Amino acid sequence: MTTPRRLSGLQLAAFSAPTVPMAALGLPLVVFLPEYYSNDLGLPLASVGLAFGLVRILDIGVDPVLGALMDRTNTRFGRFRPWVAAGAPVLMAAVYMLFMAQRGVGVAYLWFWLLIGYLGLSMSGLSHIAWAAKLNTSYDGRSRTYAWVQAFSVIGLMVVLLLPAALALLAHGGSMGGVHAMGWLTIVTIPLAFALALAAVGEPAVGASSPHANWRDYLALFRNRTVLRLLATDQALSLAPNITGALFFFYIEQVKGFTKGEAEALLFVYFIAGLVGAPLWLRLAYRLGKHRALALASVIYTVTQSLALFMPQANPYIAFPAMFLAGLPYSAAGLLVRSMLADVGDAERLATGADRTGLFYALSSANGKIAAAASVIFPFYALSLMGFKPATGAVNSHTALLGLQALFAVVPGLLGLVAAGIIRGYPLTAERHAAVREKLDLLAAERDLFTDTAGLLVREPHDRAAE
Repeated sequence: MTTPRRLSGLQLAAFSAPTVPMAALGLPLVVFLPEYYSNDLGLPLASVGLAFGLVRILDIGVDPVLGALMDRTNTRFGRFRPWVAAGAPVLMAAVYMLFMAQRGVGVAYLWFWLLIGYLGLSMSGLSHIAWAAKLNTSYDGRSRTYAWVQAFSVIGLMVVLLLPAALALLAHGGSMGGVHAMGWLTIVTIPLAFALALAAVGEPAVGASSPHANWRDYLALFRNRTVLRLLATDQALSLAPNITGALFFFYIEQVKGFTKGEAEALLFVYFIAGLVGAPLWLRLAYRLGKHRALALASVIYTVTQSLALFMPQANPYIAFPAMFLAGLPYSAAGLLVRSMLADVGDAERLATGADRTGLFYALSSANGKIAAAASVIFPFYALSLMGFKPATGAVNSHTALLGLQALFAVVPGLLGLVAAGIIRGYPLTAERHAAVREKLDLLAAERDLFTDTAGLLVREPHDRAAE
């Protein structure tokens, strides 16, 4: 059986660099920008929720198209790297227009630039995460790769959180100045981080004989119980933190009585815990298997999320430790689900003979977008029905605040339990995946091919054959 080459920590760090600006963009799109457009720019709350939610729904259709195109891409630079590079300028343009908007912009402006921004994020994010699946094909090796990616993603979240807090402290820039600073941070770091990854890590050539995925392949995957189980778990674990992210500032400020700066500090502590948790979940995946570690993380998430209901009013001595505990499971889903998805891709390739990495990660990306859309549309609409007022300093009724508490803590906690139940008994264990990889290598040997470090079937070079 082929032993995959182990990339150094420095190489994985360089490869993971693009996740910093992408996370620096992804967090504000969920947490900061909805409030920015409704509170600071004065757009109606329901209209803002509809724009952010429906754009994500419209964007879902982009992923299958991109996934199919990526699986058909075959250049000397690789299959996924050209897409990573192409997404960078699209992202930079959209970030400038979204984050630097001033009072007077309308809902149509928000709709248009959200569409462009999510297109660029899909191009870069989908191709980058699919590229990661090719860096190591072993069961534990993939977990290590995605642990680095997830850790850098959390670092990006922490950096973008520190920026508005520092700005408010040093220059009294307010929430609007903080959003502008987040935008400039993303615009500056995108070309630097993307160039570093593209220069430091290559991508193996695509086998010419590998058949392409078609639309029937997408439909066929929904008859695969293992795929459905993993996607359903992913959906629950994506929806839960997206709901809490969309409602975080409303809950912490209006229910728990913290200031905006204190709320940002609490969120920063949450992501510190997420960074600390990444190596913890990696080691648990080594010991227990990925699906058991994921089930454990889901149960812990339910417990710690429910504790938010009992957090005392404006008490930082309890709030900060509670937020740290709540953040520990944060990295588990991103790390483990992505790694498990690559393993399922191997099993599907053994069954069909086609490498459909782009297709698999397109489904996962679309899954996340459904969760992101639902997490904004339904909670914001429910709060509007309850008469919730989002403006800073607004006085809300007991019913509105009670509804906010249920949406922020109870619903996500229940979703964590659902995820743990779904992933229980997941069939593709380390032993079964090793058997899949061994069969793939045997098939490669029979076809006079060799399995390179990316797990792709390519012709054996003459110099290697001569050795």
